[in-house]
Amino acid sequence: MTDAPITVALLGCGTVGAAVARRAVERAELFAQRAGRPLTLTGIAVRDVSRARDLPGVPSSLLTEDAESVVDGADVVVELMGGMEPARSLIERAMAGGSQVVTANKQLIAHHGLALHRMAAQHGVGLDYEAAVVAAVPVLRVVREALAGDQVTSISGIVNGSTNYILDLVARLGVPFQEALERAGRLGYLEADPAEDLEGLDAAAKIVILARTAWGVDVTLEDVQREGITRLTDADFEQARGTGQVIKLIASAWSSGPAAQPRVELAVRPVMLAADHPFAQTREGRNAVVIEAESAGALRLHGAGAGGDETASAVLGDIVQAARRVAALH
Repeated sequence: MTDAPITVALLGCGTVGAAVARRAVERAELFAQRAGRPLTLTGIAVRDVSRARDLPGVPSSLLTEDAESVVDGADVVVELMGGMEPARSLIERAMAGGSQVVTANKQLIAHHGLALHRMAAQHGVGLDYEAAVVAAVPVLRVVREALAGDQVTSISGIVNGSTNYILDLVARLGVPFQEALERAGRLGYLEADPAEDLEGLDAAAKIVILARTAWGVDVTLEDVQREGITRLTDADFEQARGTGQVIKLIASAWSSGPAAQPRVELAVRPVMLAADHPFAQTREGRNAVVIEAESAGALRLHGAGAGGDETASAVLGDIVQAARRVAALH
């Protein structure tokens, strides 16, 4: 055994990456205690080193545009770049080099998670992505660990804060639907490609990841019955109000058949809910998930599904878990 620092490489330094870097420095003593050895940030890969960043306490010398040099030799590689490439290639390079990998990249995991898990197993490393689903709310950990001795029967909820913000403006404040869409765009609540939120692609990726975690099935985005919110009209909202209901974009997954060979169905669609339903009470950009299990019954998780510090909380939790694996191996 050794007490040498565990090295951590960071790919990407946007809102979430910067929050992770700041907290890694601020909480260094706490993380050393929890991981069993000190954690040292050894490099931060960015697209443009000249860009100003909010990184108090983080040495500027850690910033580089050479992502491969950051990956090579690190004990833990944290991918927060987003997108498919070069994120996937860098993760594969990290695994091949024996690094534990942490990511918040939901679309990458939804599209290529099965292959990445196989590669992680091949090289004997971990692949963690709690932050990819509902940010600070530890829904994956609950499904994977807390309910490991139970049989999950269904998962449903509001897993996209951007669309929930829009729908909440319309339902609670009476803002016209088109105006609510425009306001969300101006405030930066929507992805660079708004269709990812508005057409339910973001929610679909998350429910795919949850279904794989719950039932070990090889479901893909093509398996999701998906309908976004773009086809909704003010008349739809008026109808909902007239019947005392609220429209929410709900992602759901449910299982039937034997536990060894479950039949899993997935959907993302706008749903009318009674005004006193827990999902109807989920305000602004908040997220809420209900997990149904045979023995545990219904478990409700509610909290921030986006935001720099909130998402960083989940990423940092995964980093500590990955660091513990490194410490146990060496």
